[in-house]
Amino acid sequence: MTEKNGVRFEEAERRKYQILASIAGVCSILIWLSSSYIVLLPLTIALSAYLLTGHRYQWVYIWKKTFFRDIIGVRVLLTTMSRVRIWERNGTTVVTRWDEVAKQFPDKKAFIMGDRSLTFREGDELTNRIAWYFKRQGFKTGEVIALFMETQPEYVFIWLGLAKLGVVTALVNTNLRAAQLVYCLKIVGCKAVIFGDELCGAIKEVQNELADMPLFQYNSPERETTSLIQDTIPLATELNEISAEPFTEVVQAKPRDTLMYIYTSGTTGFPKAAIVTHTRFLLIPLGVHNSARLSASDVIYDPLPLHHTAGGVLGAGQCVILGCTVVLRKKFSASNYWSDVAKYKCTVAQYIGEICRYLLTVPPGPHDRGHKLKVMVGNGLRPQIWQEFVERFGVKRVVEFYGATEGNSNLVNLDSKVGAIGFLSRLVSSIYPLTLVKCDEITGEILRNKDGTCISCGPHEPGLLLGKIDPRKAILTFAGYADKTASEKKMVRNVRVPGDCYFNTGDILVMDHFGYFYFKDRTGDTFRWRGENVSTAEVEGVISNLVGLKDAIVYGVAIPNVEGKAGMAAIADPEKKLDLESLAKGLRSSLPAYARPIFLRILPEPPLTVTFKLRKKELIEQGYKLNLHNDPLYFMDQKTGNYVPLTEKVYDDLMQGNIRL
Repeated sequence: MTEKNGVRFEEAERRKYQILASIAGVCSILIWLSSSYIVLLPLTIALSAYLLTGHRYQWVYIWKKTFFRDIIGVRVLLTTMSRVRIWERNGTTVVTRWDEVAKQFPDKKAFIMGDRSLTFREGDELTNRIAWYFKRQGFKTGEVIALFMETQPEYVFIWLGLAKLGVVTALVNTNLRAAQLVYCLKIVGCKAVIFGDELCGAIKEVQNELADMPLFQYNSPERETTSLIQDTIPLATELNEISAEPFTEVVQAKPRDTLMYIYTSGTTGFPKAAIVTHTRFLLIPLGVHNSARLSASDVIYDPLPLHHTAGGVLGAGQCVILGCTVVLRKKFSASNYWSDVAKYKCTVAQYIGEICRYLLTVPPGPHDRGHKLKVMVGNGLRPQIWQEFVERFGVKRVVEFYGATEGNSNLVNLDSKVGAIGFLSRLVSSIYPLTLVKCDEITGEILRNKDGTCISCGPHEPGLLLGKIDPRKAILTFAGYADKTASEKKMVRNVRVPGDCYFNTGDILVMDHFGYFYFKDRTGDTFRWRGENVSTAEVEGVISNLVGLKDAIVYGVAIPNVEGKAGMAAIADPEKKLDLESLAKGLRSSLPAYARPIFLRILPEPPLTVTFKLRKKELIEQGYKLNLHNDPLYFMDQKTGNYVPLTEKVYDDLMQGNIRL
């Protein structure tokens, strides 16, 4: 039996009443969805409450708190699932859907960036030129061409034109260089590379290793005179000679055929190429569109890279699939974010990772509230700054979502619940089969019952999030990676019953009594010190607030002959204004002793991924070793609790066990 916030639950009775509640809840939702029977809704609510409670007040309390949230959530889910099901039944692909949208809004602006824009008609003409050109070059259905280009209005129409031909596009991260770049091109079997002129240097470095691949250099209209790399083809120039007439030989792909590859950020090794099918591309923007209650009249601000899912699928997909105008920016700029939103009259804006924290560090300006924004959509808004962010910038709604490029475990926060990454109805949870299971937070190893199935978590118990894989349902499929071995590693079997299969998110979440989920940590990021588990995400949030929202990365490091791992924090301080005394004082008042970092490393700049996540792998490998870098290192004095420079003597004493921790 557990108790939380005055609400007591008994597991056996909870299950009994949850079954009754599920029946009543589904009846309520179906009636609510049918406007002709709306008069019966109050009666159904009363019946559901009676069945649910069994004279147990706690379930009435949960019902009262979550009923309208849940029916809205189920309505969004069913609306999205039914539309995708219809699309699949009709053989709709991204190409055929785009054809419908382009005909519906021919003269409307599709993408805007700076002073340049392309209408839906102009974008469709470019897709036709691309398709005709690469057909004449001899490329065939199923072959792969890499797109290595920074954000610009033409980006999406290049891969869309290739899709008309049935060619799969690999959206390559523009930050990749040398061995990682070559690896990403070869792991999916690229037959050619289209690259932007701004990336000539990166291509030159590896040109000898790409001798068997035709290289197409695309000069942006802003830089038409940029000189060509030797042995490359001037794509933009050649496209000018190609007809923009409709491409009449569109390949009739199937909805679950591969549309593109999108690479993981590669924070723990070489990036993996995630498979994005036509159905997956249709599903992601549609789900967010319905969740945020958007329409084709909305203008989306998308300052995120187009080679990533958030910017290139969720954001750009609002244009390709649903007819919205999307405003692009080549690179995210905190100082220009709100002025851009105001200038282009955006009604929706995207964020990801640490973007919201960076926006708070910018001095107040006239555009902080001088905009027409009605909703922000994204993931990674830290609970510690959530309220401050929405109040300062006058954000009416925040639709925080949780998901991964390749995953099927998606959650959405529909009611702007502070800190929540989404929810599942406690009353009709079976309609969307996600589950939290107990695991070793340090190793990520899943714990199991005697019969071999996983152990489910209750409210407020941290657990690993798993999503059921069901190939029959588009929303529950898992296409995996180009590397089948990597795909297999993400699957967990015998979760609830023998033979079932779930996708392993690798994330540890916590669910409260009302079904809201909160991010706790990544498996492997949590470390154990002084007999306690330390969540790096929680400590990072505290430190960031104490140091003026600067970037902070927390991880565990080993010390010889000491059990567990000691905490270490790397803090970006470009201005060199960090007050270590105030930081130590703040940590003492905000964190228990076991969670306070023993070591500090001061970085000249933040080590970020392209999706504004903090990069840890290299920092963990370097640890607190002296002479590996020029960054200042500090050690927490065990007597005073203050940070002192990590000198050779202190380091040697640690190695020899002369300092008691």
